[in-house]
Amino acid sequence: MKRLFDHIDLRVRSMEQARPFYAAFLPAIGFSEYCETPIGIAFGTASEHPKPEFIGIIEDSQHNSNATRIAFWMDSKEELDQVALVVASAGAQNIEGPLFCPEYSPTYYAMFFEDPCGNRLELCSRFVNG
Repeated sequence: MKRLFDHIDLRVRSMEQARPFYAAFLPAIGFSEYCETPIGIAFGTASEHPKPEFIGIIEDSQHNSNATRIAFWMDSKEELDQVALVVASAGAQNIEGPLFCPEYSPTYYAMFFEDPCGNRLELCSRFVNG
């Protein structure tokens, strides 16, 4: 299968705030391999590839969140609903949904939220029979 990305470096203002949130959220969506790095922490996918996809969390006390949003694909409404519970209990802020968003497409189902440092994130799915 073709890799669609190598990694995402995500900046957070406070590792103390962000670590517990991402330790709950990222494994729930498949980034189950945790490691400490010289510049932060990383969550990777379990893969046969010698360098699996990963998300690095890097502390930058000067980081200001902005309108950029990272959307994570969910295979079904049920999966999205399940991960939404994890996200909410992990301390997500400004939660919207899960809900249908027909303004995006007739089958778009999503949850919008922010991490404890204000980074905008989303869970989304598109399916025929909702």
